[in-house]
Amino acid sequence: MTGPTLLKELVTNEASGSEKGGEHASLFRTASFYGDAPMKRPKWTGILPLLLLLLQTCCSDFANAQSAAAVTDNATNTAKNASDLIDKLDRLVEQNRQLEKQNQALMEEINSLRQFLPKQPASPTGTVQNDLATAKDLSAVSDGARLHEESGDVASLSTKTSDPDVLNAGVLNTKDANGARELGRQPDASTKTTASQQEEPYKWGKYSPNLGYKVANTEYGDLSVSIYSYGRYLNQLGLSSTYTDAFGNVKNVQRRQDFQLNKVQIKFLGWLLDEKFRYFLYAWTSNASQGQGAQVVVAGNLSYSFNKAFSVGVGIRSLPGTRSVEGNFPFWLGVDTRLIADEFFRPSYSSGVWAWGKLADRLDYIAMIANNLSTLGVSAAQLNNGFNTVSTSLVWTPTTGEFGPGFGDFEHHDKLATRFGAHFTRSDEDTQEQPNSNQFENTQIRLEDGTVIFTPNIFGPGIVVTDVTYKMADFDAGLKYHGFSLDGEYFLRWLDHFKGPGTAGLPSIFSHGFQLQASAMVLPKYLQLYLGGSTLYGKYGNPFDFRAGVNYYPFHNRVIRWNSEFLYLRNSPVGYTAVPFALGGNGPVVHTSLEVAF
Repeated sequence: MTGPTLLKELVTNEASGSEKGGEHASLFRTASFYGDAPMKRPKWTGILPLLLLLLQTCCSDFANAQSAAAVTDNATNTAKNASDLIDKLDRLVEQNRQLEKQNQALMEEINSLRQFLPKQPASPTGTVQNDLATAKDLSAVSDGARLHEESGDVASLSTKTSDPDVLNAGVLNTKDANGARELGRQPDASTKTTASQQEEPYKWGKYSPNLGYKVANTEYGDLSVSIYSYGRYLNQLGLSSTYTDAFGNVKNVQRRQDFQLNKVQIKFLGWLLDEKFRYFLYAWTSNASQGQGAQVVVAGNLSYSFNKAFSVGVGIRSLPGTRSVEGNFPFWLGVDTRLIADEFFRPSYSSGVWAWGKLADRLDYIAMIANNLSTLGVSAAQLNNGFNTVSTSLVWTPTTGEFGPGFGDFEHHDKLATRFGAHFTRSDEDTQEQPNSNQFENTQIRLEDGTVIFTPNIFGPGIVVTDVTYKMADFDAGLKYHGFSLDGEYFLRWLDHFKGPGTAGLPSIFSHGFQLQASAMVLPKYLQLYLGGSTLYGKYGNPFDFRAGVNYYPFHNRVIRWNSEFLYLRNSPVGYTAVPFALGGNGPVVHTSLEVAF
């Protein structure tokens, strides 16, 4: 149906229902004319307004619909953009917070490194860029070198690995295995700090318990300083004033009661050029031995570690002839004191060359060739020019592969730890190679009554021993479990090949003895009780001793210890000013010591 026809019907229907006159009739005629006559262009003029009106209405509705859709889309986009903006702001705030933390850490590092520079006037701006440049110039100043020492007097400890001997030894905790240092905070003026923080002093360096404080660390080596010392109160007034030796000679016993800063040892240790190349240098003094030879000792050793199986050292160290001289000092039950059997049989400290390492996973060895049994107080001019002093040790730890440092279960082993050791020492000694009787930290070749083997006429008129061959074997066993420990050691010694006037028919002299020690950590890493005893058997006497003691560790570590001990001596064959027992002593001795080992 065309537009004119539709319009015609509409007008006709309207006109037929209308009561009006001429106006409607005229409209009807006009409509009839438009509908019946052929369409000519000029005749559309009247209907164009209606078409325009209809088109305008449709366009208006379409425009309104588009406008509403646009508003909805704009609102949705606006909400999404606002959410994204908030997220972005949150991320920027978090990034800014992280940058502030990084900046603070950088400033702390810079301030800690400034101490290595000469004091200079402060920069007027104190910009971060200048501080970062300073930090870059000092990047060589860092911690992280491994510290591992093998020496005659220091237990072998390592701070690079999680060695159970270190972690369980009750020592202070370090930052981490790579040697992270604790730094003090010296805030930059641009940061917000309290007055107390601004006044906090510099703190630098790393502390490794029993190995000391690291004072230098570079790409060419490092240096740590460690100190061992103890003060002792000693009371020997309960001893008999005299004793009679095996040859009927009555001798006086020097009884003492005094306070002494008994020993001071300052150690310098670290590596040089290569971490496998180690040095251990020290100075020590026995203040109770003032005025005697070897009262002050400056010594040390150098070593190089090729692998776990083989390391080599040269210098001065203890000959590894018994367990106490393997290198576990100062981790003994008593403070710097042994039972008399160990003191009687053991070799001492000497110059030489040695090797150590692992023959198998749980089997360790030490082998040393030295100048003599004791180099302390003996000059090179007194030596016999022969490398005939040899000492070895072999230690097997079958159950755990370790036994902890020294005696007693301070480490508190959760699994039963066991060890079995064998030692052998041989040396040709002469009168000059043996120091005087009271030399610091020294042992003598003595008979069971305490008489030095080189004493003239002890075996008869005109008989003087000038040379002797010393051979000593030693076997030990021990166990540790849940704070308890039990250790036993058996000694065998032969003296023969005597030289000197009248010694042609002198027979070999055999001595043997043993010692037992037991301990219990009554309060773990805090309070320890222990008992010990030893005895000797031989042609010239059967001396023995007994001791009971207590160790108090106020800081739950082995750095500081208060030790109190009761001794009972029976014809002690050994004794000098550095130890609490007296030569020939009979009776009780009490002493108490405060020990520091850092």
